[in-house]
Amino acid sequence: MKANQRKNQIAISGVRVIAALVVIILALLLGYIFVRGLPYVNWHFLTSPAKPFQAGGGIGIQLFNSFYLLILTLIISLPISLGAAIYLNQYAKDNWLTSVMRTSIEILSSLPSVVVGLFGFLLFVIQMGYGFSILSGALTLAVFNLPLLTRSVEDAIGSVDDNQLQGGLGLGLSKFETITHIVVPAALPSIISGVILSAGRIFGEAAALIYTAGQSAPTLDFTDWNPFNSASPLNPMRPAETLAVHIWKINSEGIMPDGTQVSAGSAAVLVLAILVFNLLARYLGRKIFKKMTATD
Repeated sequence: MKANQRKNQIAISGVRVIAALVVIILALLLGYIFVRGLPYVNWHFLTSPAKPFQAGGGIGIQLFNSFYLLILTLIISLPISLGAAIYLNQYAKDNWLTSVMRTSIEILSSLPSVVVGLFGFLLFVIQMGYGFSILSGALTLAVFNLPLLTRSVEDAIGSVDDNQLQGGLGLGLSKFETITHIVVPAALPSIISGVILSAGRIFGEAAALIYTAGQSAPTLDFTDWNPFNSASPLNPMRPAETLAVHIWKINSEGIMPDGTQVSAGSAAVLVLAILVFNLLARYLGRKIFKKMTATD
């Protein structure tokens, strides 16, 4: 008995040491990025455009492009993911076809982003003629994001107690009405958490966008919000260098005099934004769950 207790204590201690090492490594990594980059982050840096051959530039356009691309990607991928998740969880029969679909989702979710980027380059940039544009990047990131988001939404819907579905059917509602009015709202906290976490993944993506959204950041007219004008920030057919691509470009070209400082500041902003996405997912998920379940 004492030998078993001793083994149990050793195992627990080992797990705690591993968990502590993971936390320490993460803290050191974040600390290194923030210590190097945050001193260069200020309002001018966040709002001014980059200056390729001059010092003193910022990341204003790249930051706007990142958020705009993120919004377009979620607009494209979220409805498809929600429909696919509802079908797989509530309507699909347990047969070979469903098994193939789930396996395909697993395979697609593990594809390297470079491969997805090359696919987007061949299909959206060349074949469909969209060129290097925000639209090409958003469609490619939608393909990249669909498997993960579909799995996340399906797990959220599957976590809802089956009694809620049966209760809705017992009240005379159709299955579709029960799913849309009872099951999906009950799964909403987990769905929102999954969406925000996938948003962080989209925001930090670079490899797929190099081949689709382009590596240039043309001057934009932030007084013109007509998406059909070439200088408009909302024009989906213009090339758009995102923050993650900007970091890669600065370090690969080496043409910016203060490239090291700009790269460090950009990395700090990027990591901070992804960290905010993750914390926001936890906060909103917990807040909405408490509101919907009337718990303190």
